[in-house]
Amino acid sequence: MDHIIIYNERSEEIMVHLGDLRQRFSKLTDRRGRRGRIYPLWYLLTVIFLAKLSGEHTPEGIAEWIRLRYRVLMGALGAHWRLAPSVETIRRTLAKSVFADELEETCRQFLHEQYGGQQAELVAIDGKTMRGTIPSGSTQGVHLLSAYLPEEGITLAQEVVANHENELVAAPKLLARLDLRGRIVTGDAMFTQRNLSVQVTAQGGDYLWFVKENQSTLYEDIQRFFQIPETRPGWSRPPLPRSIATQWNKAHGRLEQRTVTAIVDETGYLDWPAAVQVVRIERHTQILRTGKSRQETAYAITSAPPERASSQDLLYFTRLHWGIENGLHYRRDVTLQEDATLISHPHQAEVIAILNNLIVGLTSKLGFSNLASALRRFDAAIGFQLGNYL
Repeated sequence: MDHIIIYNERSEEIMVHLGDLRQRFSKLTDRRGRRGRIYPLWYLLTVIFLAKLSGEHTPEGIAEWIRLRYRVLMGALGAHWRLAPSVETIRRTLAKSVFADELEETCRQFLHEQYGGQQAELVAIDGKTMRGTIPSGSTQGVHLLSAYLPEEGITLAQEVVANHENELVAAPKLLARLDLRGRIVTGDAMFTQRNLSVQVTAQGGDYLWFVKENQSTLYEDIQRFFQIPETRPGWSRPPLPRSIATQWNKAHGRLEQRTVTAIVDETGYLDWPAAVQVVRIERHTQILRTGKSRQETAYAITSAPPERASSQDLLYFTRLHWGIENGLHYRRDVTLQEDATLISHPHQAEVIAILNNLIVGLTSKLGFSNLASALRRFDAAIGFQLGNYL
């Protein structure tokens, strides 16, 4: 079974190169001791991946999916073992058999070499806790910081946030693994830090950070750019040159107007590394059914000059940044059931997250906007094509 044929939401026939992925899995370092090995690592990872593509995400569900299809899987994959892998074998495979960083790079290269891309300009960084890893009575679980391409649905890398640390400790390590040349890194107000700003620009990229009131000096300095100049009889000062972009959006019973205003810091007023522009984001939302409205104002700072990031670009980038929440975190939490899957081993959680990132990236590359629908189509396609081996 070297490939899977599937039709995406536009009824286009797509080939998933399972044989290539299987070969890549076969080159991974096997962490298991030689004693007691029954199944090769490539086989275990392949059948686990097929089960997850078919909508099974717990070790119990994966093991049962394999057991119910074991006879045809043997024919499709050239297997010759009498028994299907047990639940404990699935757990050990995910928890102890593979190096996470090696698996992550293998999955990323597979997506890049088979489906192209990974050249998008915007890289969003954000973290999430896998709630299924939080022990009863505790508040801490496995927390992963991800670098994500919202335009492509691809996770470039993820970094484990160690216990008693926070995302600011993991962020420099994550960024150091990325090629940032020609890219813009976005992050929420937590990442508005001098050292990260220096690191991004030193690596050849630009940053776009959101700024909140907790950084009072920087926040107030940015606000001053947008204040109406004082006037006196016979004397006035013109407002600073600015660029403005506006977008309207109607969806989910709401009408939203989003306006971005960008001003270049021509005099170097801001005391911030490599800062070039300050940004104001205004959101006016009206609930169509009730007529109630809400006004929000946020601020940001960027090292990108206007010729690289105009107000229209910044409007796009600030909306695109939050795609990491809906495009990655929500899909992993809900559709791929990370929050509902109880995981006791931290390394197992990291490996599951890598496989989930692969599924999100693969389905995005294949043209699916609805991940749940994609998994159902994969389940049907895999079942039909396995039937050829009966």
